[in-house]
Amino acid sequence: MISQLLAEGAIVHHSELPIPGILFGVIAFVSFLALGLVTMSYRDVANRHSHKTAGTKASH
Repeated sequence: MISQLLAEGAIVHHSELPIPGILFGVIAFVSFLALGLVTMSYRDVANRHSHKTAGTKASH
């Protein structure tokens, strides 16, 4: 009786993934690529408005 209870407790219930496993990696890669593009789009923004910072630059 005890061995039967232990055997029933050892049963693992497997659940299916909603999408294939490789797509989780693809989604993560595309997400990081999109975030990288957003980050790169802000490069050199401060230099576009040099008239605002012209007086604060140190002259050497």
